Amino acid sequence: MAIDELLPTSRPRPDRRMRKRSWWRRPWVFPLAAVTIGFLIYALPPYLSLDPATSRLPVPASPVYYPVLVTHILFGSIMLCCATLQVWPWLRRKHLRIHRWSGRLYVLTAIPVGVGGIVVAQFPHGGPMQQVGNTMLGLLLLVCTVNGYRAVRQRRIGDHREWMIRSFALAYSIVANRIWLVICLAVFGFEGPGLVAAIGISTWMSWVVNLLIAEWWLHRRRSPRSPTRTADAAA
Repeated sequence: MAIDELLPTSRPRPDRRMRKRSWWRRPWVFPLAAVTIGFLIYALPPYLSLDPATSRLPVPASPVYYPVLVTHILFGSIMLCCATLQVWPWLRRKHLRIHRWSGRLYVLTAIPVGVGGIVVAQFPHGGPMQQVGNTMLGLLLLVCTVNGYRAVRQRRIGDHREWMIRSFALAYSIVANRIWLVICLAVFGFEGPGLVAAIGISTWMSWVVNLLIAEWWLHRRRSPRSPTRTADAAA
């Protein structure tokens, strides 16, 4: 009999370490939820009354604009809440059914959000730059979301996650836009051509920067890992 057979076998306890490691590797989950809730508390109430007089944006004379804007905002609020649930790893591991249903709801709400964004973009307050930027945003949101849905239906889970990460980055451009708008207003001014430039540039920055960060993160995940990191991930 070999000596090794007489020695007691000690089994590592990966669950506790994995829980701690998972939490510290994803410290953005709860701050993201807090930012989403705070943004909705600020942005949503003026449109719940369905009264154009309470709109935060100037309402043009077109009868199409305000109903589409309200639809875009209401469905967008649901979409952001679903996105927060979708990127929560614990929910995906422990409650896969909730993850799947929130994902379906995300896709269903993304369609009117994308189409509504394209329609609203045709009434720009920041000139052609804002019009083109928001139109591109709406189109890309639809493309990324539909591709993500098709990928999961075809069991291509890796492609599904990549497309949905891009979709989430585009969805949260509305939150990032508030930050970029403040920066651009400080640089270009609050009146005349400066105001138009600030609105247009912040529109592009809000989703282009988000998308670049998402692509960087995806590229980083695809890059070969060191043996130590690979072993840790597989543990």
